[in-house]
Amino acid sequence: MDKIEEIEKICQKIIKLDIKIRSARIINSRGHLMAGGMKKGLMSLEAQKQDEMMFMELALRVRMRREFDHQFGEVHFSMSYREKVIVMSFPLSNDDVLLISSEKDWNFGKMPFKILKIIMPLKSKMSTF
Repeated sequence: MDKIEEIEKICQKIIKLDIKIRSARIINSRGHLMAGGMKKGLMSLEAQKQDEMMFMELALRVRMRREFDHQFGEVHFSMSYREKVIVMSFPLSNDDVLLISSEKDWNFGKMPFKILKIIMPLKSKMSTF
């Protein structure tokens, strides 16, 4: 199995964790989609061009947050609770990031920790992708 297939399978595993998860995507350090996507049958809330802008902004934000790792420790995930959706980002190696979106009524208390368990092996492998 090649690397892209492997991270694609991880995205699908995350999408299947909970019915409220809308998407699981892996974005590279330049804000380009590497793997994953929306759950089958769902449409993105934004246009593709807006997706690209969101991915680039997210990649920049992940890099900027690393500036405070020395003082506060490494970021394991970040969450935005928005009017229409919950968006979570999980930094991976080399400034790549896992981006999760879910329905607003998602139980986000425990789910991020389940996702962290799934991606821990991936974090070490991402440096070789």
